[in-house]
Amino acid sequence: MFKRHGLGILLAACIILAGFIFNPFSTAAEEFHWGFKKATDGVPPNAGAALDSMLDKHGAIYKGKPDEKIAYLTFDNGYENGYTESILDTLKKEDVPATFFLTGHYLKSATPIVKRMIKDGHGIGNHTYDHPNLTTLSEQGMENDWRKFDKLLYELTGVKRTVYTRPPAGVFNDNVLAKGNELGYRHIFWSVAFIDWHRDKPRGRDFAYNELMTQLHPGAVILMHTVSPDNAQALPDFIRDAKKAGYSFHSLDDLVLEYENIHSILR
Repeated sequence: MFKRHGLGILLAACIILAGFIFNPFSTAAEEFHWGFKKATDGVPPNAGAALDSMLDKHGAIYKGKPDEKIAYLTFDNGYENGYTESILDTLKKEDVPATFFLTGHYLKSATPIVKRMIKDGHGIGNHTYDHPNLTTLSEQGMENDWRKFDKLLYELTGVKRTVYTRPPAGVFNDNVLAKGNELGYRHIFWSVAFIDWHRDKPRGRDFAYNELMTQLHPGAVILMHTVSPDNAQALPDFIRDAKKAGYSFHSLDDLVLEYENIHSILR
């Protein structure tokens, strides 16, 4: 259907190399909360020169090329609320790849769904085991949390490890990015998001659909939470209408290859 998550050694090598570049910041311990003004009129958002520089130094990505109508679907799963299988059904019907950033709780509590994600060809991202504020952990604490997730993923599914990670609540700093690189992880942020994580506060299918279509831009890395019925209901029409507008949906592997300019080498 589409290629599976994981270019393994090649992508991990690119990540590790990114961690050995000179650090121009004196704010390694400072805490950053990912966010920016929402995209409108197809114009990608901008995190600002300082954050762009920090992320680029560590190979962290939040958007793709601004001149190609490509979008990348990602979902954050902390717990199951009964809508993920509907989302998976839509992705399968529309032949669209996605990456699901999971926590340790989700791995344990929704193992059959995780196995379906993998069987359907989707990527699994490391959203940490315990969903902590990574900036408050020691380097060993960060390593323990990421590796604990990977160990459980391997035990439950046979997937050896994750390559992509996303900091809980988008909280990070230079130390978090650098330690992740050292361990072979690439940090994936996002350029399209909205408040969709309150399980008891649905706002309707139209709310989610309008947020997605209004913020859509070339190179969009879209973040959604699977606990929302709004997202499950809006996703089919969003995908179909985005395709009608000329967009195609690619995997995070494709995004990383583009970022590293590896596509041109492989041709």
